[in-house]
Amino acid sequence: MTTSQPTLILGSTSRYRRELLERLRIPFDVVSPNVDETPLANEAPQALACRLALAKAKAVAVQHPNAVVIGSDQVADLHGEPLGKPGNHERAVLQLQRMRGQTVIFQTAVSVVCQASQFEQTELAQIKVRFRDLSDAEIEAYLRAEEPYDCAGSAKSEGLGIALLDAIDNDDPTALIGLPMIRTARLLRAAGITLLGTTSR
Repeated sequence: MTTSQPTLILGSTSRYRRELLERLRIPFDVVSPNVDETPLANEAPQALACRLALAKAKAVAVQHPNAVVIGSDQVADLHGEPLGKPGNHERAVLQLQRMRGQTVIFQTAVSVVCQASQFEQTELAQIKVRFRDLSDAEIEAYLRAEEPYDCAGSAKSEGLGIALLDAIDNDDPTALIGLPMIRTARLLRAAGITLLGTTSR
């Protein structure tokens, strides 16, 4: 007797996370979590990423209690200070000026929640990124070319942003893009989602 899998939902409107999750070749829906991403007072970057990832998953799980829901969040950590999405050109310039020549830790958290089975787990991937000592002209040229204003830390390593960097150190290659897929796959298996051998709809 074949038991159908629970519905899988990505609690994110990020196109980067959607494209990464599509690599698993299993069907999923996308639902916006509508979570306030404002940091708490004196909240550490890794704590912020974990809290928001779980909050996003829970917000969607409340609406879809029988589904397995993925929530994720990424915070750029500059010596303990959280740097979020710049939102515009001016803030992106300031972020990259502060990060040049520095090692920044991108704290990327993923949570998987299913209310029906009372499953709730979160994992954190920490990616150390060393930025080149960028000139103002390089920063300006990069931002004009790629406009990465919806990315934590104002850089997209999967695109032209790789030219900003000296080194990347991590154990989950997709984490820097926004969803640590090794950790995500592990959590999905723990939540009862079969990743290999499923029949796609």
